[in-house]
Amino acid sequence: MFAKAAIWTTVLSAGAVGAAQAGTVAVDVEVPRLNVAEYHKPYVAAWVEDGAGAHKSNLFVWYQVGKGDKWLKDLRTWWRKSGRDLSASEVSGLSSATKAPGRQTAKIDTSALKGMTPGDYVLNVEAAREGGGREVVKAPFKWDGKKAVAVSTKGATELGAVAFTIKP
Repeated sequence: MFAKAAIWTTVLSAGAVGAAQAGTVAVDVEVPRLNVAEYHKPYVAAWVEDGAGAHKSNLFVWYQVGKGDKWLKDLRTWWRKSGRDLSASEVSGLSSATKAPGRQTAKIDTSALKGMTPGDYVLNVEAAREGGGREVVKAPFKWDGKKAVAVSTKGATELGAVAFTIKP
């Protein structure tokens, strides 16, 4: 019994080392609680563009999967940059449910940044809320593919603090 446990511990430890070596992208988004009569959780999308404004990678979309598909276009900037070109399965692959007010974190493998060469980029985070407003925040960063990156910005209405880190 002990030998089996030792083998499994070794296998799990080796898996953890492999996972630790994989890079991560983390996007922290503060969803503010607005003092309004009827509060609806916002749809939120995050993506990366190059310095010239060309779409490079979708990171996540938080929306009401299934029933809310028709409202994705309310994330107007994201929709025009890449949303309307995605199939339903592609959107489902990077989506999760809308988030409640508070600090929310999305952790993504660095494979989401594949094809990005060293250069200037911009993290974009857009929020749109039914019966509410819409806001896009941008955080420029330099990416060399080797060093960790950390940037932050702050929204004014629909988004609070936004932080973005890449650990290759």
